[in-house]
Amino acid sequence: MKRLLLALALLASPAFAVQPDEILPDPAQEARARALSKELRCLVCRNENIDDSDAQLARDLRLLVRERIAAGDSDDEAMAFITARYGEFVLLNPPATGANLVLWLAGPAALLAGGGLAFAVMRRRAAASEVKGLSAEEEARLRDILKD
Repeated sequence: MKRLLLALALLASPAFAVQPDEILPDPAQEARARALSKELRCLVCRNENIDDSDAQLARDLRLLVRERIAAGDSDDEAMAFITARYGEFVLLNPPATGANLVLWLAGPAALLAGGGLAFAVMRRRAAASEVKGLSAEEEARLRDILKD
């Protein structure tokens, strides 16, 4: 009984998005294709790589990667081809260069600006809340009010 349950548990393993008809016959090329597929974003799904996605567009991208590798492209050439065709959005980890550098630095810059603003406001409030002594005129007026 335990063996049957173990066999059923092994049969119920998760399904992979890569279909058998997509797999390249050369194991080295297939390993390269799988590694590249994990670096490419599915354009239909949110932050899911094309290796894990079941979307038709992800399948088309997987086939395109395998086609480029089978044609003799290096990993960099295949990625450059796909990036040129679909834009940098297709990369799960876009490079921190050019226009992307602004996006990479915007978060830390906003955090520093917010921290500086909070510090300035706190200093201003602390300076404004300091208790000052009464002037001679104010003390005389207070005495007059208290006499009445």
